[in-house]
Amino acid sequence: MKRPAALSDLLRAFLSGTPAEKRLYEGRIWLVWDQAVGERIASHAQPSAYREGTLTVTVDSAPWMQQLTYLKKELIAKVNDELGQEMVREIYMKAGRIAPPAQKKPHVPKRRELSDVEATEITEQTASISDPELRTVLERLIKRDRESR
Repeated sequence: MKRPAALSDLLRAFLSGTPAEKRLYEGRIWLVWDQAVGERIASHAQPSAYREGTLTVTVDSAPWMQQLTYLKKELIAKVNDELGQEMVREIYMKAGRIAPPAQKKPHVPKRRELSDVEATEITEQTASISDPELRTVLERLIKRDRESR
């Protein structure tokens, strides 16, 4: 049985030979930017446009713009290396606001409902604890542990 094809492969095949195929490759610049330039630079500079080999990068401050001006050739080489082909020939920098990176939501484990048997077992396990506050805390901990399994 054949494995399902990746959506990117289907799009590439569908758009092959059309002007949109070129745009598909150009869009990869945004996908590789952070990896190519590193987290520190990416937090101050993000690609905003691409046209005929010139990548426009929005930079959040004048000092960063000056520093990145000195690093243009290196940035071009790194981005092209990540892309696997020479797409970016020049970088034009402009001042602007950088959108903060999207915050990843912390993984919250799914909890399941405890059976009556499990609840009884927990109560029996903690019954020998004489301090009621400590017993309650321990019961809660055991319940949370079992709910997350």
